[in-house]
Amino acid sequence: MTQLKFDPKVSASAQEALEPHVRPVYATPASRRLFIGEFAAIERTEPAPGSEKEASVKVRIVALELPNESQEGYVREALRFLHLQRTARGTLDDDGQLELDESTLRLTGGQLAYMETARLRAGLMHWAAYARRVLHTSNITVTEAMHEIKTVADGLTAALDGALGDDDS
Repeated sequence: MTQLKFDPKVSASAQEALEPHVRPVYATPASRRLFIGEFAAIERTEPAPGSEKEASVKVRIVALELPNESQEGYVREALRFLHLQRTARGTLDDDGQLELDESTLRLTGGQLAYMETARLRAGLMHWAAYARRVLHTSNITVTEAMHEIKTVADGLTAALDGALGDDDS
C-alpha cells in the first residue's frame, strides 16, 4: 500500500494562517484546532521491483485557513457531513428498501439531508458491487446479462425513489 507522508514545511500563506495559533496551542497541552486545507504532492518514491520498501508520496500543505469561533460550528458540520458521506453503509431488505446501519444513522443526527445522502451512497455502493459481481461472471448469456442490467436499473431506481418502482422503461 502506498504511504502518504506530510512534509513538515508549509507554504508561506499557510504559515501565516497558523501564526496566531502557535502560542495558544503551546500554552494549552492537548489543545485542538479545526482547519480547512489543501495539500499538494511534492515527491514520489517508487521502490524497485522486488525491494522491501513501500511506495510513498510526500505532500506539503499549500493552503490552510482556521475558522474563528463563530465559524467553527460550520466547519465542524462540514467535517461531519464529509465523514458521513465517505462512511455511509446500509443493507437492502426483502422489499428492496435500503436500511441504513446503526453507525450511519447515528452520524445523521436525524437530519433529513444527511440521511438522504447516506441512503443514496449506501444504495450506490450496493448496486456498484452487484454490477461488478455480474461483470466478473463467466459464460453469461446475453439474456442473463439483460436480466442483470434490469435488476441493477430497478435497484438504482429504488435507491432514487426510496421504493421499488413499477417503471419498466
